[in-house]
Amino acid sequence: MRGIPYTAPMHAASTTWKTRLSTLLLLALSAWPFASTSRAAEASEPFDHWEASFSTGALWSIGSNASPLNYTLLPQFLEAKTPPMFHIPAGASEWVVRSRFTFEGAPIVKGPESYFIGMLFSPSIEFWPESRRWSWFISSGGGFGVMDSRGYDVPGGQGQDFNLSWFAQSGVRVNLTDGLSLTAAALFQHISNGGQNDVNPGIDSLGFTLGVAWNF
Repeated sequence: MRGIPYTAPMHAASTTWKTRLSTLLLLALSAWPFASTSRAAEASEPFDHWEASFSTGALWSIGSNASPLNYTLLPQFLEAKTPPMFHIPAGASEWVVRSRFTFEGAPIVKGPESYFIGMLFSPSIEFWPESRRWSWFISSGGGFGVMDSRGYDVPGGQGQDFNLSWFAQSGVRVNLTDGLSLTAAALFQHISNGGQNDVNPGIDSLGFTLGVAWNF
């Protein structure tokens, strides 16, 4: 008598697929720590992150090509920096160039106006030595802002509320932890309306800033 062909039970096929699925899940879970480590290694440099910072300082008017009035400003900066746009290796050290976006709120504590509020845009050129414990940076750029102008009431005051600004800054950063650093810098800032008004004495000022920055 010819035997009846054997057919595997349906539950056996189901068990096989469950076993395969479990194996794939175990492989994925076992690979996950290595993938995370690899990503962390790629972003281990202190400058390979977005950065947020706050700094405060003081500026005093200088020079003879601007308003004859003695101005004192207390700039407060909220800044964001991108990861590097490009790197320039220098042995074990490295130069990096990042984009920098700055919101400025500056009380004018001496002068006919009382505030300047603006947005500034610039590159940040940074030198990081081999230790990566500190860096030197330089930045120069410009933007725009508003103030409560007093030029028509006070000789030497600014001629209109809307103004342009450019600045140059150079300083050092010291890393306290992987994500936290302190900064100190010298700062020059020019504010004027760019000739949009016949009253345009402008403000040239020089001073310093101190700040704290976080990587994220």
